[in-house]
Amino acid sequence: MIGFISEEIATTPHAGRIILGAEEAARARGYRLMIINSTSTGSSESNDNLIEDLQDRQVDGILYATMYHRRLAAPRALATMPAVLVDSEDVTRTVPSVIPDEVAGARSAVRTLIDAGHTRIGMLNNTDDVPATHSRLTAYKETLAESGLEIDDDLIQSDVSEVSGGYQAALGLLSSTVRPTAIFCYNDRMAMGAYRAASELGLRIPADVSIVGFDNQQLIAENLYPALTTVALPHYEMGAWATETLINAIEGKVDLNRFVEHPTVLPCPLTLRDSVAEMSAVDPTA
Repeated sequence: MIGFISEEIATTPHAGRIILGAEEAARARGYRLMIINSTSTGSSESNDNLIEDLQDRQVDGILYATMYHRRLAAPRALATMPAVLVDSEDVTRTVPSVIPDEVAGARSAVRTLIDAGHTRIGMLNNTDDVPATHSRLTAYKETLAESGLEIDDDLIQSDVSEVSGGYQAALGLLSSTVRPTAIFCYNDRMAMGAYRAASELGLRIPADVSIVGFDNQQLIAENLYPALTTVALPHYEMGAWATETLINAIEGKVDLNRFVEHPTVLPCPLTLRDSVAEMSAVDPTA
């Protein structure tokens, strides 16, 4: 039996694939998951109590998953048995973890726009102090610089990572005298807001402005018109990798200490849809 502590992941549609990946990997190895829901605001004491409860139920190991990529101090009780963090990094370097490759994912998004001939590329970023905010912005700037493109801070707008934030930030970018011909969005919700802003300004996607998102929230990305090109977070793969690694440790096939110093990083693949056009087809004065 494997204990699975989740921070509200069970109620988060796109991150729920972490549980699916963990369940299927566990079942394939003859294990079952016992899922306990925590909260992102839970105290270290309450998390330790949850872990001790799972230990009392004689689980063989524990997966501890957060609802978004962040850095944290692993609950102390996790050090007493085989455990793996999912979608988070342990700042104490005592528990192994698996996280998405935010930088490479963002690079592929920006590179897609550059390869389409865009040179004036904006970014809608998040205001929260989380790893993804910094990693995706760094990747955006580095990819532009490596391509010999100017980094224009006026093309970077930050707001809350919701539809409303994307709308407000995109309005600012797309209303400028020399607007961007393409926008990289922190996530798909912000991209949805950018679609709304473009529509209100009479701009067509991708004929007048190309947009790329991040997260691949299918309910959003597949149902926007045109469908959104976006970067997928490897939720299923992180759940499966963490479970496989944990079971291998339980069965004495691997030493978890080899994964402690640096988090394991899994790729974020680009999902191409219909929201990017070649620059030759874009009218920047539209």
